[in-house]
Amino acid sequence: MALKQSLQLKQQQKLSPLQMQVIRLTELPVIELEERIKQELEDNPALEEGFEQIDDALEFAEDLNPEDDGNISPEELTLGDYMNEDDIPDFQLRDNNKHASGKQDEIPFSVAASLHEYLIEQLGECELDEDDGKIAEYIIGNIDENGYLDRSLSAISDDLVFQQNLDIPVPKLEEILKMIQDFEPAGIGARNLQECLLLQLKRREESAAANLAIKMINGYFDEFSKRRYDKIIRQLDIDETELKEAIQEITALNPKPGNNWGDSMSITLSTIVPDFIVETYNGELLLSMNNRNIPDLRVSREYSDLLKGYADNKESMSADNKNAVLFVKQKLDSARWFIDAIKQRQDTLQRTMQAILDMQYDFFLTGDEAQLKPMILKDVAQYTKFDISTISRVSNSKYVQTNFGVYPLKYFFSESMQTDTGEEISSREVKAILKECIGNEDKIKPLTDDRLSEILKEKGYVIARRTVAKYREQMNLPVARLRKEI
Repeated sequence: MALKQSLQLKQQQKLSPLQMQVIRLTELPVIELEERIKQELEDNPALEEGFEQIDDALEFAEDLNPEDDGNISPEELTLGDYMNEDDIPDFQLRDNNKHASGKQDEIPFSVAASLHEYLIEQLGECELDEDDGKIAEYIIGNIDENGYLDRSLSAISDDLVFQQNLDIPVPKLEEILKMIQDFEPAGIGARNLQECLLLQLKRREESAAANLAIKMINGYFDEFSKRRYDKIIRQLDIDETELKEAIQEITALNPKPGNNWGDSMSITLSTIVPDFIVETYNGELLLSMNNRNIPDLRVSREYSDLLKGYADNKESMSADNKNAVLFVKQKLDSARWFIDAIKQRQDTLQRTMQAILDMQYDFFLTGDEAQLKPMILKDVAQYTKFDISTISRVSNSKYVQTNFGVYPLKYFFSESMQTDTGEEISSREVKAILKECIGNEDKIKPLTDDRLSEILKEKGYVIARRTVAKYREQMNLPVARLRKEI
């Protein structure tokens, strides 16, 4: 076997620490950014809150020769090379959070406790020993946002052994889970939809319809979920009236109990804090960013002065002092990267949202969904001169407050389609028509995807059946067979 050598030229892009910070921070919604800033303030003593601009004297640190002492890594001394160190930028984050009238309105949002906090609060009312309390807390920690336990009890048993040194058999975990499943909201801690519905049914007032519903979910769940009602009627020897009453009991239940609880099913406990605010002022739209809980940041004067003190003695500096200089410089560099990354994040978000506002101006002015224009990530990228990946990061998990409600940024993106006359329309318009057709259909004989496609063509929208199916699924609307009622 002959060995062959070859020379290959490869171009590789390496992200600077600042670029990596910007990418990470751009993805965060404002409520997570607030927490990230708090954490950075705790972790880095060279970063602090405030407006004051200070001078900087870091240049001498670049003159240190890392090879003078084996304890200093050459990589560490070049961390700040990419920046101009003439001065330390100081960033005031609140400048663009002002109303045109000088008044900043309060931003309404939910302040309700999280689902886990609500469950832990109920756990505090139970009389448990220390170990059982830890087990219950761990189980609660594995309940997802919909209210389901998303790990098997055997997997949780393994976790407890390795993480908390507790060897708990599955039957014991089952016992504690049953206790949690008695908490509010009803259906919490279920491992699947069938168990979730049963937990809720068993709490309902006893009646013939409720008892029949329990029998159906217990023994005929597959037939019920596939709406094979004829088979259920034969197997349970019941009539259509009894079946309808049982189905009414089931359809009154919540398949995702973690999403809501309280007196009204419309009370949501998920906290949404808008990242942007769009207001109408004198007939014009004004965009501002929700920065009211974000502090102004600066580099610590104390750390800057400390570095200046080392600068005065750099000629006679010992190895220990060089290590101290390296530590101080790294903290100062880290503070500056973070401040600059926050600044770039805010600028990126502001420009991206302004582009969306400009492109969907009519909607933000009227709140009329029909005014939404076709718009994809590429359109906004071309408008802002940002990469598509940047627009995607900004659009993910961000919300805008308008005069008509709070919307996720993803709401404003839709595909472009054409009518039979060649007019360009938004796929959202087609979805609205589909939703209306399905909402008004005869539930005894619901519309198939083929029939929906025909209806759209009659209205001038040339849409294939498979596209109808795709849009229907995106709107979480089941196929005709599963929409059928008796």
